[in-house]
Parts: sequence; C-alpha cells; structure tokens
Amino acid sequence: MKAVSARATRSLNIGSLLEACDNSGARICKIVGVKHCKTSKGRMTYAKIGDQVKVSVRKGDPKMKGEIFDAVLVRQRKPWLRNTGERVCFSDNAVALLKDDKGNPKGTQIKGMVAREVQERWREVAKIAGGVY
Repeated sequence: MKAVSARATRSLNIGSLLEACDNSGARICKIVGVKHCKTSKGRMTYAKIGDQVKVSVRKGDPKMKGEIFDAVLVRQRKPWLRNTGERVCFSDNAVALLKDDKGNPKGTQIKGMVAREVQERWREVAKIAGGVY
C-alpha cells in the first residue's frame, strides 16, 4: 500500500461508529478490523485517514444490515499534521465502502469532501468525491 504524505494521528479504534458518505445503501457503520495495521502485541489496532478498514453495516438498507465490507476512511475529526505544517480536520468521521480489493468503490458518488491523503492512495474513490481538501 502506498505511503501517505502526512503524519496521520491515531484516531479511531475498533468499535467506532462512522457515517457512510457514499450512496451504496449503508448509513452507519462500525469498525470491526483494520487491514495492513501493525501494532505491538496486546495493543488494540487503530485507524487513521486513508486506511482500509473492515466495517459492519449497522443502519441503512435492510439487505446490507449486519454484513461485513471493506471501506476506506475518507474523513476524520481528529486533527493530523501535513508535511506543509498545517493541521487538518473534518467535522465528522466518514467511510466509503469498497466493492473489491483493488479499491473500486461500491457507490457511484461520495457526498462531501475527502482528504488529499485519500486521493494519493485511493484514486478511484477520490474520482467520485464531491471535492478534495
């Protein structure tokens, strides 16, 4: 997986509830795992901006409820530091669901902005976003 050009802050633990910002049918998702995450033994894994996470759909389309999907964290509330020296944060925590491991999104559009770090790592997700911040 490509590195992100920022010092992303540890932000979301397993069990955190997130908003699904795409039009795939999910509304509220819960993090159940983080892919490609390295922590020391006994420490709970965490997710930060641009990470691929496993989510369980909690609210939304009844057919999707309770199912597990891969997703990308596109917005986070906790501020992180970019290499330019600026601190960036959003007003909510949001994910975009993925269709496959190649990074193709499940929905056809993303409501709101996504972070520039997401664009560096997940081009297909950033293409359908409302904007990149």
